[in-house]
Amino acid sequence: MNTQTGFEGSYLGAADKISAQAIMECKICWTPYDPAEGDDTRQVEPGTPFLALPDDWSCPNCSAPKEQFLVQSDPGSVAAQQATALAPRIAALEADFREIWHSKMRDVPMVNAALRVEAVGFTLYEGRPLGVLISPWFMNLVMLAAEDEDWSGLKAGEKEVIAFPSGDYEFLHNVREQSGGYKACSLFSPMGDFRSHKDAADVARAVMVALFQEEHRAETDRSADIRAAREAELAETAEPEDEAGAPALDPAPTRRAVITGGMAAGDGE
Repeated sequence: MNTQTGFEGSYLGAADKISAQAIMECKICWTPYDPAEGDDTRQVEPGTPFLALPDDWSCPNCSAPKEQFLVQSDPGSVAAQQATALAPRIAALEADFREIWHSKMRDVPMVNAALRVEAVGFTLYEGRPLGVLISPWFMNLVMLAAEDEDWSGLKAGEKEVIAFPSGDYEFLHNVREQSGGYKACSLFSPMGDFRSHKDAADVARAVMVALFQEEHRAETDRSADIRAAREAELAETAEPEDEAGAPALDPAPTRRAVITGGMAAGDGE
């Protein structure tokens, strides 16, 4: 068994991040290797993990070496297990804002009907669920309480600065019936710049990558200018955060400019 083998495109070649349940796929001919099934062509027994295959094992269809296999799916990975654990809380958050959408926001002129409520990229940051919440009227970075925390007493509209590798960001507190207390940093509001939900989701995923990149600590003039222009434009009509969940925008550029500058649909085209 060769546990040092790297896999192109799979966790940047880090074989130690591939679990025994990982289903791998040949990047040459897309033939999968499922450990639950094994490989009859080489007498590999069902239940044999990809990393336990012989060093000379190759794709049964095109003979590509093991190094040419990518991760198709990995239910045993830390990320997959984390996603399963977070699923009920994410569902509650989405349900809260779908209720707002259907009961109060559908006929509001500022909404973008091409969008829907969706939680994107949620992961654990210092033990707390963190991700981006998209709705037809805002996109917020949202943090939920850790399992052993009670945020039901948060005061709506109270401000808090939270540090990330890319910088410090201002969050507003709020509480919802199903999801409980949460903290939100406004990224975009209103959402008219996005031509499709896919555009918004792509930006949300990009935000979750940029948020943890230290190189974004030094705010660029371009991102500051873009965000300053957007905030100045919207400052006159922005309202304080209410149960609709869209925090007011400050007229001066804030650290969130680093992760949102130029990413709305059309800004970079």
